[in-house]
Amino acid sequence: MSNGRHLKKGSPTPDVPEDGILRLYSMRFCPFAQRVHLVLDAKQIPYHTIYINLTEKPDWLYDINPQGKVPALELVRETGPPVLTESLLICEYLDEQYPLRPLYPRDPLKKVQEKLLIERFGAVLGAFFRASDGGDIEPFWCGLDIYEQELSLRGTDFFGGEQTGILDYMIWPWCERLELLKLQRGDDYNYDELRFTHLTKWLERMKRDVAVQAFYMEAEVQAEFLRTRSEGNPNYDLLVKADV
Repeated sequence: MSNGRHLKKGSPTPDVPEDGILRLYSMRFCPFAQRVHLVLDAKQIPYHTIYINLTEKPDWLYDINPQGKVPALELVRETGPPVLTESLLICEYLDEQYPLRPLYPRDPLKKVQEKLLIERFGAVLGAFFRASDGGDIEPFWCGLDIYEQELSLRGTDFFGGEQTGILDYMIWPWCERLELLKLQRGDDYNYDELRFTHLTKWLERMKRDVAVQAFYMEAEVQAEFLRTRSEGNPNYDLLVKADV
């Protein structure tokens, strides 16, 4: 395994135990990969993590996953073994395959409604990335209005009820990055706690969630990675200790 280091071109194939445990090919700064980590950790599913340098991908990655994408989940116990990609599909598979601690609602209608809310968040992501690049920030706040209203209507601590559910985890990576957006925008950052009364409380509750804490990253670290990437030499191993 990578021991936290991101394996790159020239790196040998990782020495992962043949123990039948899931293998997740990931990248530490990728919010889409973070979704999968959150679900695996929330459901307490054992897995090995292999971090990939997405700028200089190792050649052997394409033998495992011809798309060369992360997140990618290798189902080592299945014939093949098959490799799943796309964060939402991976997370839905995990929730169905590991029924303990369900994250999706079991009622078919509520499940579809939850999936629609997750799908709608795709437009919010676009607004987030534009705001992160210095564009108009208001469309992002307008996107969050939908989830503020939804949480208000539910009247619960989390979108999943009294404990976290799939919607909580699928939108969290970008909500975690609100502090990053604050660093990027400076005085132009205008998050309104009165506008987002319920989401503000939700943010604090989510920070105490065990799965969130396991993968949480300070905004300053995220900003430093983006700085190195913008300079053309992304430092994927910012979080790796020198002696590892």
